[in-house]
Amino acid sequence: MKKIIVADDEARIRRLVCDFLASEGYEPLEANDGDVALELFEQNPDTAAIILDVMMPNLDGWAACREIRKTSNVPVLMLTARSEEFDELMGFEAGADDYVTKPFSPSVLMKRVAALLRRTGNEPEQTAQTVTLDGLTVDESAHVITLDDAALELTLKEYNILLKLLSSVGRVFSREQLLDDIWGYDYSGDIRTVDSHVARLRTKLGDWGNTHLKTVYGIGYKIEAD
Repeated sequence: MKKIIVADDEARIRRLVCDFLASEGYEPLEANDGDVALELFEQNPDTAAIILDVMMPNLDGWAACREIRKTSNVPVLMLTARSEEFDELMGFEAGADDYVTKPFSPSVLMKRVAALLRRTGNEPEQTAQTVTLDGLTVDESAHVITLDDAALELTLKEYNILLKLLSSVGRVFSREQLLDDIWGYDYSGDIRTVDSHVARLRTKLGDWGNTHLKTVYGIGYKIEAD
């Protein structure tokens, strides 16, 4: 499993990025500032890539990147709320390989990370492309879901919710987690949109949904195996 260091002083963003990295088959290592990121990198020289927020206490992303470049060519992606051309140039001059501006789509960020690793020969380990549970089959590579051999028509949000819940059967995902992961951390709409999408998903899944897709009242949702 490829290790990726995520350095950001905003805990919510750091946790969101780490959750997405874990779901893509990486091993995320968390740092809340540049100094901690350097310590983690020293302790984990096999790190495949580093994501650095620019504005961090103690040691900012630019300074951390320059320190890393003194001893390593590990891929570095800068993550920042700044968007001016000067800031991007500063990042590249510090030795960064790519640059993503907040707010960002976590899915797009994952694609940028994967592309960066491909360019540097550090592609992630392949994860299973098919998930099966009690007659339900999700073929991730073909983006096809079948239930008792009949194809299901789901919206993209419904598909992503189901895939997220199936990624860890028995685990409860809070509404906030699902909102962050599926809609993006910068989504400003009503959290109840998660409930309405899950309700429609359960209806489309029929008896399977009633049996396996469970509401944990006051918290969120989970998939239960028989």
